[in-house]
Amino acid sequence: MKALTIKEPFASLIANNIKKYEFRTWKTNYRGYVLIHAGKSVDKNAILKFNKYNLNYQNGYIIAIAKIVDCIKVDDDFRKILKRENNYVYSHVIEDNNWKGYAFKLEEIQKIEPIKTNGKLSLWDYDYKV
Repeated sequence: MKALTIKEPFASLIANNIKKYEFRTWKTNYRGYVLIHAGKSVDKNAILKFNKYNLNYQNGYIIAIAKIVDCIKVDDDFRKILKRENNYVYSHVIEDNNWKGYAFKLEEIQKIEPIKTNGKLSLWDYDYKV
């Protein structure tokens, strides 16, 4: 199965159904299930910002499964959609008009029993049976 390594707290925001888009500078044509891997590195400013959610971080673990259903180019129109959907969670993309990239739309997000493993860049393969 495909997997995607994401810095904390963003991986846990996804696993807890708070964040429904993952942002990347690269486009993907992949559609389907993906394992959400909480990377070993953290965004310290974001950890402080999202402290109110009381998330339990598990760095270096696969923590959830989700389905990538779309890959959307981030432009001014899409920033308006993000602002309506959750201005607080997506503020880093909404406020930076110079950021160029894509939003992977995630659905059917479910936490799973954590699996310790090393992450990788881009989409990568992990032997996991649903």
